[in-house]
Amino acid sequence: MTKLSVKLRRGEGWFWKNAKRLALALLHISVPVGPLTKPFFALLYMTQVAIKFLILGLLRVFWFEPLFRSQCKDVGSRFTMEKLISLQGVGEISIGSDVYFSGKSKFEFCNSVWDSPQLSIGNSTFIGHGCSIYTAKSVRIGNHCLIAGGVSIRDYDGHSIDYLARRDHKAISDQEIKPVMIEDDVWVGSHAVILKGTTIGSRSIVAAESVVTRDVPPDCVVGGNPAKIVRQLN
Repeated sequence: MTKLSVKLRRGEGWFWKNAKRLALALLHISVPVGPLTKPFFALLYMTQVAIKFLILGLLRVFWFEPLFRSQCKDVGSRFTMEKLISLQGVGEISIGSDVYFSGKSKFEFCNSVWDSPQLSIGNSTFIGHGCSIYTAKSVRIGNHCLIAGGVSIRDYDGHSIDYLARRDHKAISDQEIKPVMIEDDVWVGSHAVILKGTTIGSRSIVAAESVVTRDVPPDCVVGGNPAKIVRQLN
């Protein structure tokens, strides 16, 4: 089969040259969409979209949300999630009212020090697709926050900074865990990284792909790696 595909790609000789032309022609075949057929295909497209939303809606109401709620300490009213969150470890999850989870994200709890790390998400907060929140003690996200897609938040490093501890696969210590606090009305741009021990002040904005390594004051914009203040908002 491999030899035949090589001959076809090379197109050497009369037979393989014409076979290559035929294969290329078949690859470019498409159904014409003109004035007569366009309404028909538009109807098919709308039907496909409607069926997709119906299936996702049923899964959300009768599968995703009940399964996730069963793993939470409390969940407020009008909570919405598009796909089931990936959960690892054991922790205490508190979700406020009017919270929206877009797409699929991951919540991971490290139980090497604390039996029940705490993850708290306030009212009217949005969590984008592909976010990862790693909690060993406490991660708190305030009210009316916007956490864009791909954001990573963690209150520990994942591994010890001591190379001997890493060699021996030792768990992290209590001293290596530092809680994270994101206050109200904060906007975190896509693929930003919020590291342990940081507090992001109310109404501040973290630019996309920034790495926050220290506290961010209220009412400012930070960006870069490490993130620095680039603008005051008041």
